[in-house]
Formats: sequence, structure tokens, C-alpha cells
Amino acid sequence: MNTMILLVALLLLPPLARAATEPVWVEAVGESIGSEYDPPKEVMDRARNDAKRKAVEEAVGSFLRSHTLVSDAQLAEELTFARVRGTIDTVRIISEERDGANPNLFRVRLKALVRPVLPKEGEGLDLKLSVDRSVLKEGEEVKIYYQSNRDCYVYLFSIAADNSVTLLFPNSEMKDNFVKADAGMVFPPEASSLRLRPLRLPGSKGTVQEKVKLVATKKKEIILTGFQEGMFQVHDASSTPLVGDLARRLNQLDPAEWGDAVAAYTIVD
Repeated sequence: MNTMILLVALLLLPPLARAATEPVWVEAVGESIGSEYDPPKEVMDRARNDAKRKAVEEAVGSFLRSHTLVSDAQLAEELTFARVRGTIDTVRIISEERDGANPNLFRVRLKALVRPVLPKEGEGLDLKLSVDRSVLKEGEEVKIYYQSNRDCYVYLFSIAADNSVTLLFPNSEMKDNFVKADAGMVFPPEASSLRLRPLRLPGSKGTVQEKVKLVATKKKEIILTGFQEGMFQVHDASSTPLVGDLARRLNQLDPAEWGDAVAAYTIVD
């Protein structure tokens, strides 16, 4: 990609996205413990690699924070930055030492310039998601329709107006979230006794917009199930994680191993 193409690509991104594509300097400390039989050079190399790994982790966290802290609302619409990874452009060694109390412990402090790597086009799963009505009154029933281009495990989240996240599916009554490729799915299923009736957050008035977030993974992911269930009661930001927390959990997954889609609906008086 030449400079002109890169510039055009960056201009097409939202302002927050353009800011988060800039490399950042981070400082990290890595350690490695060897034995009396390990060559000191090899142990020091392991300590350097540990420091580099921690630098990338810190930088990726910085990319996420720069986006979510400025605008959780935008992240609720697109969790693009949950897919960001980092690569090191430059490393500056600050110090390398052998611990005074434990001569088998080696420690490296360094600064690294880490560049964010955005997801490749078409990476992950290809998903379709919709709701059967985009405008409804509080308590009216709504259906969610979704489809994946390959076998996967699906997770349906509700994102409220305050960006609090609750898990719709799987839930305590419907635990099997495996879906076959190209199968048209509906939630809740027609044969189920469950009904999905969106409710306003306590104290909210007027028209509010909420979202349904579909995340599909190639294998079951325990880290996506630690949310309050949203089918049976209303939760707000004080009692359940925010959308930024969902992004940080997704960031732990390989971008090629998952996909996501979002659909919005409006609750009116």
C-alpha cells in the first residue's frame, strides 16, 4: 500500500478510528528464570521476549481504551477495535540485569513502538442479523433472526441505552448455542415458551434506542458467558458490564475465529 492509498484509507475511517491507528510507545518489564545449566544468553533472550509480549498487550489495551473511553456509544455500534492486534516496529532496551537475590532470574526493561494491526477484510465469520421490527412499544414482543456462513457457536447480547450488556442467549433455559452453516435461525425459537420483550431501564423516559449484538465463534468461548442474563430481568450499568468489557473479552480471541453483527431497535411511548 503506497502513501496515497494509505492516506485515503485513513480518511475513510471515523475520527476515533484514525486516532487509534497511530503507533504508541509503551514500556514493559520482562522476566525469565533459568537454571544453573541454562546459558545466561538464552535466559536473557526469554526475558526480552516476555517484555515484548507484555508491551504488545499493553499497547492493544491502550488502543481499546482510546476508543471506548471516548465513545462507548460508537463501540456499541461497531466492535471493530476488539479485533485490533499489535506488532512491534522499534525496541529500545532500557536495562538488562540479573537479579541480585536470585542469580537465575533475569530481568529486561524496554520501550517498544507498537503499531496497531486492523483486521483483514473478510476475516472471521460472515453473519446476518435482523429484528422483526425496528420500532416498538415497551413490552411488545420482538424476534431476532440470524444466520452464519459456517458452523459456529452464537452469543446474543442486548446493549441498552446506557451501554450496559446482558446476555440473551445462551441462557439457563437454552444452553445449546451451536448453529449449522447457512441455517436461518430465530430467537426465541417458535417452539420455545420464552418471549423477548424489551424493557426500558429504570428511570428512563421518552424514545430510547437499544441494540442486539450477535457474536459467533468457531468454538465455545467461556469468556463470553460471564454476563447477567437479560431475558428475565432488566439490568443497568451499575449491575452488569459495559460494552467496553465485551470488547476487551473479544480482544482475547483470534480475529479469524469469530465474527459479529449488530441490529438496532427503538422503544417509543
